[in-house]
Formats: sequence, C-alpha cells, structure tokens
Amino acid sequence: MVRTLRRRTPADTPADAPEAAPEAAPANAPTRGRSRVPGPLVTPLALLRAAHPRQAVVTALVLATLAGLAGRRPAEVGLVLATVLVGQTVLGWHNDLVDRERDAETGAPGKPLAQGRLDPGTAWFALACAVLLLVPLAVANGVTAGSAYLAALAVGLLGNVALRGGWLSWLPWAVQFALYPAFLTYGGWGGAHLGEPPAVALCVVAALLGVGVHVLRALPGLVADNRQGLRHLPLRLALRTGAPRLLLLAGVWTAACAVGFLLVAREVGLGG
Repeated sequence: MVRTLRRRTPADTPADAPEAAPEAAPANAPTRGRSRVPGPLVTPLALLRAAHPRQAVVTALVLATLAGLAGRRPAEVGLVLATVLVGQTVLGWHNDLVDRERDAETGAPGKPLAQGRLDPGTAWFALACAVLLLVPLAVANGVTAGSAYLAALAVGLLGNVALRGGWLSWLPWAVQFALYPAFLTYGGWGGAHLGEPPAVALCVVAALLGVGVHVLRALPGLVADNRQGLRHLPLRLALRTGAPRLLLLAGVWTAACAVGFLLVAREVGLGG
C-alpha cells in the first residue's frame, strides 16, 4: 500500500510537543553590545581612554600657553606641551590601574581596565614605556626644570595610592600644582630660558588652584566614594554643603585662583 504524504499543520502537533531548537548563530556573527571597533584598534583606543585624555590635553595646553606667554620660543613651547602630555598620560594610566577593582565594584563608566577591555599587563607596559620617554623629555627642559616636573609627577603618583581617601587628599594636588611654576621658570632648552626660582606668590596661588581642581575632579564620584567609606576633603565638604552648592563654590574658587595666577604672573612675572 502506498502511504500518502501530507504536510503537518499546527493542529496535528500536540500542545505539549517541544519546540524545535533555534539554529546556532555562526561563530563570526556579530552580537548585541559587541564593540564594532576593529580588533587591532581595540587596545590603542582603550589605552587612550584610560589615559584621562581630556585632563591630559587641558593641562598640557595650559602649561604650554603659559610658557608661550612667558616669551618662550615655539620649539620650547612644543617641548613643554609634549612633556606635560606624556606625564599626564602616565598619571591617568596609573590612576586607573590603582582604582581598577574599585571602579569595577562601582560600575564606573569609561574605565577600560575595570570593564575588562584592557589587560592590566598591557597598561603597565605602556606606562613603563611612557616613563622611559618622559625622563629625557623632562630633562630636555633643563635638569632643574625637569627635576621639578618629575617631582610633581612623583607626588601625583603617590597621591594615587596614599592620602586620597582621607582629609589630606588635597595635599598631593596642592604640592603638584605648586611645582609647576618651577618647571616653567627653570625651563628652556637645557634650562637656558630664565633659570631662576618662581615667585613665591605664584606657587601659593598655583597650590590653591590645585585644591580647586581636586574638588571639581572628585565631584562626579562622590556617591560611589561615600558608599565605599572614603572621607576625602571633597566628600566631607559635600556632606556639609550639598553637592550642587559645592560645585558652585569649587567652580568660583578655581576660576578665582586661575585669574589670580594670571594677575600675579603679569605683575611679578614667572620668576621671583
């Protein structure tokens, strides 16, 4: 007997019959949320993101501009720009390496190391290479100027691992900014530009400016810092004044210090 074949309809399928398993997606099929950046570019872009590029560029441009206003030659201004840009990159990578576990716990955005998109070993290697580049760049400004900048960098690195969680969190920022005028006054090719100590008033105003920048930089992470039990200066102030009011006060403080720095520099010059 010949059996007649016919297509099965939904009515012929028992209600409790299991559904057919979906076909597996090809191994190279794109998945939702996967980065569309080509593989060879992922690590360089992650390194760039971990370097805190906005802070690095702004700091480098400000110091280079001050060098230009002090009468430096374009080549010397470019040297200041390169030195500070590399130094700030070192600080940014070190900061994210130190904070990797804490950033992962808080889910901080824009942190490739905490998100697993950048290998810590790769970041440490890049940091070491940047330091090897930074030392000759700094010394090219002159031994004294280079030593001042490297000392400021060392204070910043120390601030990444110490004092940042307590009420002395402002101290590394103040010392670091106070050393920047010496980097400028002793600078030039081989230190041949001015070669004299900076004005004391300029260093004081620069230190106060550093405190204001510290408070502004800490404001976005106050909630996470409070949950983790940190009690640095910006958080203590925010608990007393409220974050919106602290933002206003810190903005006014920083702007006033920046204007004061320019006025003092115009009045007495960078050198003492």
